[in-house]
Amino acid sequence: MALSASQRIKLIKEIADRLANEDWALIDLTLSQFGFPTSSTWSGGIHTYVLEHVGGGEDARLAELAEHLGYTVEQTGTSSIADPAFWKPGCLRVFLSHLSAHRAFTAELQSALLEYGITSFVAHNDIEPTLEWQTEIETALRTCHALVALLHQNFHASNWTDQEIGYVMGRGLPAFSIRLGQDPYGFIGRFQGFNGNGKSAAQLATELFNAYRSNKQTREQLAHGVVATFESSDSFALAKRNVGLLEALEYWEPAFSTRIQKAAENNGQIQSSWGVPERVAALVGKWAAA
Repeated sequence: MALSASQRIKLIKEIADRLANEDWALIDLTLSQFGFPTSSTWSGGIHTYVLEHVGGGEDARLAELAEHLGYTVEQTGTSSIADPAFWKPGCLRVFLSHLSAHRAFTAELQSALLEYGITSFVAHNDIEPTLEWQTEIETALRTCHALVALLHQNFHASNWTDQEIGYVMGRGLPAFSIRLGQDPYGFIGRFQGFNGNGKSAAQLATELFNAYRSNKQTREQLAHGVVATFESSDSFALAKRNVGLLEALEYWEPAFSTRIQKAAENNGQIQSSWGVPERVAALVGKWAAA
């Protein structure tokens, strides 16, 4: 298999995005099994670690690793990677496990999460009528970074919700629950839970953001989504809100500083939003010192 430079970059990035949500031991095991180098000492983040160690790999080996991680690589001399359209590129991907009777509330939560750089999958809203329902759900479960179970009453009676939770937990990913009439049960009871009774979708989105920004498995990918959200701020109010999200992040990469500085120079809504350029400068200085 021969890949173009553009195809290699896309493939390497997709591999890094997927492995970035695993723990260090599993990452090193996976890399070594596919013939990629590992390092016993590393001072950077997981995402950059994977980029560094797979970047020089042969085309065929990259394709094989991508297949292992759930991507489809065509064996016809050219390559294409399955990139589900329901995920917003570059964001933290969250599967929202819910009962169909509550899909309207779930859609509200989906919209609220996007304001935090979090893209989410809602089966009954994101699947096109012409696509096979079960296949699309499996694709979302295979490519998500985390799961949130919306525990409305009778959640356990569904034929699908427990399987969705089990699939994601089997991948070792964070599986949070929100109590909306039913308490957590089984294995999901070990993970972080939220009381959703009487709370709006916007309030729950804020709580999930705070959980993801401090979780070691999600904070890196979340940071990428927040930076992209800041860069696309299209009003003064959003520029102020989004710089606040940047300030709340617990993970940072040097490239983020360059990106937000350029955004402050080139995005007129950010540049002219009172106090935002100064907060960007302070944020860059903070992480440079750290």
